[in-house]
Amino acid sequence: MQKQKNYKDDAPSYLIEFLNYTATVKGRSENTIKSYYDDLKQYFRFLKQKHGLASGMDFAEIKIADLSEDIIKNSGLNDALEFLHFISSERGNNAKSRARRAVAMRQFYKYLTYYKAWFSVSPLDRLEMPSLKKPLPKHLTYEQAIELLGVIPEINSFIDARDFCILTLFLNCGMRLGELVGLNTTDYKQERDFETGEPVHTMRVTGKGSKERVIYLNSACVDALNIYNDERMKFISNNKSLFGEKALFLSQKKSRITARHVERVVEKALKKAGLDGMGFSPHKLRHTAATLMFQNGVDVRVLKEVLGHENLGTTQIYTHVANKQVKEAMDKNPLGGNLKKK
Repeated sequence: MQKQKNYKDDAPSYLIEFLNYTATVKGRSENTIKSYYDDLKQYFRFLKQKHGLASGMDFAEIKIADLSEDIIKNSGLNDALEFLHFISSERGNNAKSRARRAVAMRQFYKYLTYYKAWFSVSPLDRLEMPSLKKPLPKHLTYEQAIELLGVIPEINSFIDARDFCILTLFLNCGMRLGELVGLNTTDYKQERDFETGEPVHTMRVTGKGSKERVIYLNSACVDALNIYNDERMKFISNNKSLFGEKALFLSQKKSRITARHVERVVEKALKKAGLDGMGFSPHKLRHTAATLMFQNGVDVRVLKEVLGHENLGTTQIYTHVANKQVKEAMDKNPLGGNLKKK
């Protein structure tokens, strides 16, 4: 059997060390590591081309495993800027792609500075990110969210209970798709408040970079989960092979539900609600939860914890959503165009 090619097969040792460090110490996902490799591979190819080490070769065919440490040690900000100009003018990379590659380069040089001591100060500390226009997050209105939840008016089966519970958690908790798919039965807890004795329901969620956070569940989530868990137990009792299955959300094939399956659940519900073809998705349901919470008075710092954002700046996009809606409301005031002119 032919050995499957590993993306690290064509990489110098210091790049492999950086990728391993990023995965193990920084806890980045495999997708992030692959992205860093792809971005830095483009940069390394550019350096080989610049130093005359790839004469006559097609850019996409340039190997990087033999790029010497000396070239990296003698590279710096000007090389990075030239590379970003090259991928824009010669490779057609847009601002988003250039920004992603710039992030990879900054992280790489930071590692070389602080962990390998190749530089006293990172050469890319002053590298500015290409400016990006951030679109406001698309979301459902409150009325549309109610319509979406209403597409399953009665729970008549395991599938009904599961799909309703999925929609409820998305719209109330603002979970990411991967977070919902990864939920286990043991993540759902019911405890009692130490002071009041009232029941407190929580869900432990594993987010980006394997970081865990606890989400407090409202009554809508608790009701949906209780109904689903009843149906789930019936489903398991009729399928003995599922005994001990820890995944919270199961497919009819008796295994953990996949991300694509959840996307289809959402797509089907959107179509039933007459909301298909409008660009909505599971991630847009996350935006909906966040926007509705912010509109109803949830502080942006609290919202940051609910959503599992690392930086407050990421969460502040929802303040822009609210500001835009306030402006639109003012513009729609029928008195807005009746100012008397002299």
